[in-house]
Amino acid sequence: MPAAAPRLTTTVPREYVHRSSHAEVFLTSCERTGEHQFTLTGQWPRAHTFFTSHDGLRHDPLQAAETIRQTGLLIAHTHFGVPLGNHFLLWDLHISTHPEQMVIGATPSELELTATVTDLVRRGRHQTEFTLDITITRQGRPCASGGGRFTCLAPGTYRRLRGAGEPAKEPAAGTHHQHPWPLTTPPHTVGRHRPFDVVLAPTHQPHRWLLNPDPHHPVLYDHHGDHHPGMVLLEAARQAATALIHPTPHTITGATADFHHYAELGTPCWIQATLPPTHTAHHPTIHITAHQNHHIVFTALVTAALRPPAAASRTV
Repeated sequence: MPAAAPRLTTTVPREYVHRSSHAEVFLTSCERTGEHQFTLTGQWPRAHTFFTSHDGLRHDPLQAAETIRQTGLLIAHTHFGVPLGNHFLLWDLHISTHPEQMVIGATPSELELTATVTDLVRRGRHQTEFTLDITITRQGRPCASGGGRFTCLAPGTYRRLRGAGEPAKEPAAGTHHQHPWPLTTPPHTVGRHRPFDVVLAPTHQPHRWLLNPDPHHPVLYDHHGDHHPGMVLLEAARQAATALIHPTPHTITGATADFHHYAELGTPCWIQATLPPTHTAHHPTIHITAHQNHHIVFTALVTAALRPPAAASRTV
């Protein structure tokens, strides 16, 4: 009797997680294990062009956040009947990581995710809402947990929500990478190596920046949209928190974010970071707000763990 063929691994279809590049898909399978329970597998590469810690030694907490975002979309499309082409609203997202379990090893990190859906609401055939809670394990040990609240909208509903204005134009092929405003914050002060990855421009006020991402960034703007993606705002929050703590060595460990309004393209969006007076000395929590057109569009609490100087010297 011939031996069973080995199980081959590939990513889930990129369309299910709303990614243009196969390289940005972190999930490899999804199985329903109960009415509202799912088990998924995934993989984080050893080296990613954007999602990496500043010292290059650990996986990025925002990579875990992106994995949670992809999980919500995948489950909605494959198990809740949400058609491709529908739009998703992310109301909130939270992520907490165990830094000691985020260390990059000698091979890509194989992941197992357990996901539970709660507060599932269906409004006719075209709108679905749900809350997602996820635990991500690696080699049998939890490395991250989190979740978020999703709403799925049909294209017509989304157009009515966004108004009948002209859609944003897709960047022309071959356009040079450039930030909308010429000044950018020094990369090392926000935990980055390349100016290309910096999403904040300095202002004359302390701990206040202008949202300034490169609209052609291949990861942050992987696919065309009519507003700044939620992951751009999360990255802005992480960079602002890092800048506030700089130069004290630290590791970002998690974040809790709420998305109040769309962050519109082409309109100034101001990012403010504050350190509450009651913060814990070695585990500060930084409060981030984003304002646009005199409205709060985004708030977040970013948590960090301070490191002794010796640990900070392990750079690559």
